[in-house]
Amino acid sequence: QVQPVESGGGSVQAGGSLRLACVARESDYRGYCWGWFRQAPGMKREGVADIDEDGNTEYADSVKGRFTISKDSAKNTLYLQMNSLKPEDSAMYYCAEDHCQMFRRSDMWEYVALRGQGTLVTVSS
Repeated sequence: QVQPVESGGGSVQAGGSLRLACVARESDYRGYCWGWFRQAPGMKREGVADIDEDGNTEYADSVKGRFTISKDSAKNTLYLQMNSLKPEDSAMYYCAEDHCQMFRRSDMWEYVALRGQGTLVTVSS
């Protein structure tokens, strides 16, 4: 299994934008989603966005209208375009792949295997 590699994090001011990328081989299994989690220090892991094999997307309420998830299957790359960033978006961001329900149930987030090192996003006010 290919270990995902996240990139694109950095430090920006509130209102700024970042584009995260994750290189990993997409699963061939139906019912699997590819998505992003984030975790701030001292906070629980949070599902941010996910995308299924048909390109259907889901977003956390806190990022709807600001973040866009997309994928380029030919390049084995998952993206997260983050606009209008807020200080509360500051966290380590990880990509992952699992059954779609694992992304959409908050009680399952902690059980999703995060195999990459993550990429740090810091938003200053």
